[in-house]
Amino acid sequence: MLVTIGQINTTNGDWEGNTAKIIQAIEQGKKDGSNLVVLPETSIQGYTSFDWFLDKEVERCALGPLAEIIAATEGITAIVGTVRPSGLITGRRLYNSAAVIRNRELLGFADKTLLPEYDVFDDPRYFQPSNERHLFSIGDCKLGVAVCEDFWNDKTFWRERLYTNDPADELIEMGAQVLVSINASPFNKGKMGQRCAMVSHRAKTARLPIVFVNLVGGNDGIIFDGASIVADANGKIILQASPFQEFIETIDLDCDVADDRCLPGDDVETIHKALVLGIGDYARKNRFKKAVIGLSGGIDSAVVAALACEALGAENVLSVMMPSPFSSRSSIDDSVELGKRLGMPVIEHPISAAYETLLSQLKLPAPAEGKSSIAAENLQSRLRGNILMTISNSENRLLLSTGNKSELALGYCTLYGDTNGGLAVIGDVLKTEVYAVANHINLEREIIPAAIINKRPSAELAPGQFDDQSLPPYDQLDRILRLYFEQKASPGEIVATGFEPSFVYDILNRVESPANEFKRRQLPPTLIISRNAIGIGRRRPVTHHYRREKLMC
Repeated sequence: MLVTIGQINTTNGDWEGNTAKIIQAIEQGKKDGSNLVVLPETSIQGYTSFDWFLDKEVERCALGPLAEIIAATEGITAIVGTVRPSGLITGRRLYNSAAVIRNRELLGFADKTLLPEYDVFDDPRYFQPSNERHLFSIGDCKLGVAVCEDFWNDKTFWRERLYTNDPADELIEMGAQVLVSINASPFNKGKMGQRCAMVSHRAKTARLPIVFVNLVGGNDGIIFDGASIVADANGKIILQASPFQEFIETIDLDCDVADDRCLPGDDVETIHKALVLGIGDYARKNRFKKAVIGLSGGIDSAVVAALACEALGAENVLSVMMPSPFSSRSSIDDSVELGKRLGMPVIEHPISAAYETLLSQLKLPAPAEGKSSIAAENLQSRLRGNILMTISNSENRLLLSTGNKSELALGYCTLYGDTNGGLAVIGDVLKTEVYAVANHINLEREIIPAAIINKRPSAELAPGQFDDQSLPPYDQLDRILRLYFEQKASPGEIVATGFEPSFVYDILNRVESPANEFKRRQLPPTLIISRNAIGIGRRRPVTHHYRREKLMC
């Protein structure tokens, strides 16, 4: 059997554009003589449409585009992700479905049963679960179709499972000869390899080919990496679709040839590619052609600038230096040098005069060596944020925020200052990972000057100020944050890795501080590269009296 992989990049609510991409994949399948073309989950409407799925007009019009898609399937079978009305008096009004179409005839739907509600997922809010299974015939082949989560509950692969039943296993037991899984599986570090192992294991165990097609593209902060997979009945991976880009190719399920294309080899490379895709798609889908960033001479803004230039073109990225009385000459010189190497325009708008005027008007004490003045320090950041937002408004540029996850987790940022922006590019990237991405950007040539990478981190808002005066060493901090956020480790489990209890509790209570949660609530959409990231996948109240040491039982 010849199968065409339709790994497409959809936009929420762009039914016309998404349908055109679906039909393009079908037409490519016809040219290739394919028997079957497979598209991702909810590829008509866009998986991250969220509460649009509760809109009655969306429900009423959900199946409209299928007529055009059905008409395009002469001589071929297509599996297309869509939502459809449930027709129920009680329960949710929509099913999350795979439409199975053959030769201009709708054979039926495979509706999703397992509805995830963890991390960024909230399927039970929108969809009704279905308990029915169907096999579909393509010639002499019996086809089983699973929608995303319905494939992800293999008791022989996962150590812990969220659901008792396994819809994919039920399809296999019913006699499926080929299993198709349509997915909208977001990018997380390490997830591509995990998917390959999962698909290979299921194919080998069930002794049947598996076609696993995944969505690609950025929608708000959620990034879908694609990286679709086909495994033969022996578990051999015979197709690995290129990640982070659209991919429409045809594979013979009986080819018995391993795909020698390799997925990115490490997390740093995938983080780099994911962030570039996330910036590019967020700008394009929100109709921005140009961006603006504040360039400080530090590692964070340098990395964001380099990623933005790669995503949008250096000529479309405006970098703005805004030196204050505490900005070092080296930071200004390093920023100018970075602009030259990237080929992006760099302009300067000093804030010293405005800062001194407001200090006098508001009767604020200026920061001095060894003596902080939080209001005066934050004033500088807010002046910069004001300038950047004004440029954004006047030139229709997307303002890219440059704060990293380590700082945002501990509230080391200024509300309405450096948190301003339309997109938080590295808000889910730990400081140690920022350095790793910088070194990856410099693999072939030194794009980010070594002086920026090697300098001692500083916000430069006061004389002699450095990050390590307010934050723990980043290598220790990031180990704790990675365990706490990504692995959901308890304080006791973190302490057991070798940290002092008081050190762990201090960091975690700073993370969970109401004041810091209040700041994080007002961040721009954040590009997500890890599990349980700050933002849509993590929900905490602002108002609370929880303390980590009080939760010990």
